[in-house]
Amino acid sequence: MSDGRSDSAPVSYMLEGGIALISVDNPPVNALSQAVRAGLQEAVERFEADKAAKVAVIYGTGRTFIAGADIREFGKPMAEPFLPAVIQRIEDASKPVVAALHGTALGGGLEVALGCHARVMLASGKVGLPEVTLGILPGAGGTQRLPRLAGAQAALDLITSGRHVGAAEALTLGIVDEVVEGEDVKAAGLEFAGRILSGAVSARASGKLDAGAKDAELFERVRKETKKKARGQISPMVAIDAIEAAYDLPFPEGMTRERELFSELMQSDQRAGLIHAFFAERAVGKIPEQGSATAREVANVGVIGGGTMGSGIAVAFLTSGYKVVLVERDDAAAERARATVGKLLDDGVRRGKMNAEKREALLSDAFATATDYDALASVDLVVEAVFEDMDVKKEVFTKLDAVCRPGAILATNTSYLDVNEIAESVSRPGDVIGFHFFSPAHVMRLLEVVVADKTSADVVVTGFALAKKLRKVAVRAGVCDGFIGNRLLNAYRRAADYMVEDGASPYDIDKALVDFGFAMGPFAVGDLSGLDIAWAGRKRRAATRDPRERVSTFADRICERGWFGQKTGRGFYLYEDGARRGSPDPDVLEIIAAERTEKNITPRDFGPDEIVRRYMAAMINEAAKIVEEGIALRPLDVDATLLFGYGFPRWRGGPMQYADQKGLACILADIREFEKEDAFFWKPAPLLEKLVAEGRDFASLNKNA
Repeated sequence: MSDGRSDSAPVSYMLEGGIALISVDNPPVNALSQAVRAGLQEAVERFEADKAAKVAVIYGTGRTFIAGADIREFGKPMAEPFLPAVIQRIEDASKPVVAALHGTALGGGLEVALGCHARVMLASGKVGLPEVTLGILPGAGGTQRLPRLAGAQAALDLITSGRHVGAAEALTLGIVDEVVEGEDVKAAGLEFAGRILSGAVSARASGKLDAGAKDAELFERVRKETKKKARGQISPMVAIDAIEAAYDLPFPEGMTRERELFSELMQSDQRAGLIHAFFAERAVGKIPEQGSATAREVANVGVIGGGTMGSGIAVAFLTSGYKVVLVERDDAAAERARATVGKLLDDGVRRGKMNAEKREALLSDAFATATDYDALASVDLVVEAVFEDMDVKKEVFTKLDAVCRPGAILATNTSYLDVNEIAESVSRPGDVIGFHFFSPAHVMRLLEVVVADKTSADVVVTGFALAKKLRKVAVRAGVCDGFIGNRLLNAYRRAADYMVEDGASPYDIDKALVDFGFAMGPFAVGDLSGLDIAWAGRKRRAATRDPRERVSTFADRICERGWFGQKTGRGFYLYEDGARRGSPDPDVLEIIAAERTEKNITPRDFGPDEIVRRYMAAMINEAAKIVEEGIALRPLDVDATLLFGYGFPRWRGGPMQYADQKGLACILADIREFEKEDAFFWKPAPLLEKLVAEGRDFASLNKNA
């Protein structure tokens, strides 16, 4: 700690008119490093001893108050002083301490504020306790002090969801005592502290407040609701136990109970999985092209095709500050596309993402439709989102090559097709790249950036820069059928199909995988995305299919009846009266049984454990091949793809993290067991065999990421 500013000390102490100013200056987000914790403790001790200081203000310099833990300390033993003790020292001070908040006071940062005797907040600020998203719970008094200030309902909501709340809501809930307009957080803190000095406002220790009577029915109801939403994640459920301790135990014992539960979660596989997901999301942006090129400027975007995907892509760009022109084949199609874009923007208004005025401005000023490719003459980027047919796409790119300006990026949204072949259809293959959006494109966070053989480095870098502005997670993928995600989907879906042919029900498989943590099982997902899409892919691959491959046909029989899933009211499930959630269809089971009879397959039972083992083994084995071939840069890129695009449970960290936790030797043993029944499909990936032989894991291939 220092007097005034110091390059070495992240916490400073100054006296101004009887008010001690304790500033935290640990850029970029004033994280609670060991030095910050020690500095805060020393500053409070100094404040206690300073007879001239009557009240203290803790605030952050730069863009934010304390924004949480120091991620550089994740996975390492914590060094003293520990945060609970630092905060307790603040609360035990004999003179009032005010927290002046701006930016984001999250996690341990909010816990520091809760340990102060009053809180003033700039109107632009946000607060939250997001620890459950990392597999833990607030472990420095958050579960004990927040209920005393805001009540059980608010504490349960904020802590189990991890959501952030704005200043107005924080004031309403009682988390802060005052909200101030403007940008000068120091002045806001000084003014509030001055009113404490004058006796105009009072201060109190939140830990000494009475939590009130426990509402047992509330806790019971929230437990049921949270268990359903958590889908196997334990930290929200354990957080409820910690909050309940605020009502069942005196404050000191409640703090002890909170720390016990925190320590249990710190040792869990789920915490390791969520920490891995946290870092993987950040590491996928480290790509080979990063240091060798700079991004091209993109302000104006063209989209070819105004269907569900094209309209979603248009909205993703519109709501991120780009001007968009969407090209359709005729006026009627262009009008339908405009209507679809308008409807998607309406959804944004309903969800509070924008107001009606913003919606109108985007439609009138930033969006246009056209039926002539000449409208794309001056755009910086074009994203093609037409039918998944190579000849159609090559025809589109030939037209784009003729009208687009030099340096314009030509992107295809293909899900499976060869981007190299598409690039060869133009005179400037260096400008061609794959941008594989996921539907709905304005919502789903994953963007596979598919790099063809001749794609220029600056085009790749531009793709990642665009993804960041679109608030998406970009993953670099090489060219192969399906890239990373859909190639994996094809593998684990085949494993599921084989189990169905051999005796499992598609409904049992979906249930086992939902119980595993997926939002939906593979057959429900197929119904949602449209069974005709996968059917077209199977027909496309049939000509080049290896004769050794086992071919399941029951899904084709379903498609031949025109049952394509939710959009037709029938697929693997029945969707009566437009229902979004389907019910099992006895006719589907009859179709499957007929296929088994035709192939002389005697059905057998599959338990949930075997379903998961086979499904995950197929996924992990194919993922190892994808990494070995360089289609994915690292195992963590596979994890990010499945986490952000395919509903893989985040708390498991992704398939490669899951494999490491189970043990690669265990995964390989399963594959070798299954190989006895189908040597072609279950052939072990050489990389997996190599890692097991060397006693290594997938994480060892993520080093320096």
